[in-house]
Amino acid sequence: HDLGEAGADVVGVDWRVPLDEAARRVGPGKALQGNLDPAVLFADEAAIREKTTEVLDAARGLEGHIFNLGHGVLPTTDPGVLTDLVADVHERSRR
Repeated sequence: HDLGEAGADVVGVDWRVPLDEAARRVGPGKALQGNLDPAVLFADEAAIREKTTEVLDAARGLEGHIFNLGHGVLPTTDPGVLTDLVADVHERSRR
């Protein structure tokens, strides 16, 4: 649990690391942030929604999760796609 001992309350997760594996690595009491592959945002709407669902499903049961990309926004990403993604995640993760 070296990552969990670094003192952070939230740990960012790269898109190549499954959320359950990240949770195991950081240990209890930490929230995770991530981890949609930023390249997915170049796919069609159905594929983006499918991959978003995978991240949201993987986050269920975690002690805390902040949906985000598993890296930065790529320079040629359409801002409208980001707007749609944020709206979709807000709608589906509303408590």
